[in-house]
Amino acid sequence: METKGTICQSCGMPLQKDEDFGMNEDGSKNGEYCHFCFKDGEFTDPDITMEQKIEKIVKIAVSRTNMSEARAREMANNIIPELKRWRK
Repeated sequence: METKGTICQSCGMPLQKDEDFGMNEDGSKNGEYCHFCFKDGEFTDPDITMEQKIEKIVKIAVSRTNMSEARAREMANNIIPELKRWRK
């Protein structure tokens, strides 16, 4: 897929391999969203707010990396509001 090297426009996850990409309703890969955020042409968490998404990402980053909560929160607060799904 030609969009490799981009990030999910909902959570900021790097999209590096084909399996990282979400799926459209027709079964094709979605070039903007990851498989955690987008499945079968719909967001997996359609009612989540940007603030809730940031909290979710902070928890994931802290539990899966050596990153401190403060650093994870700083990064999420800088990245998430700039992504397509959350831009106002």
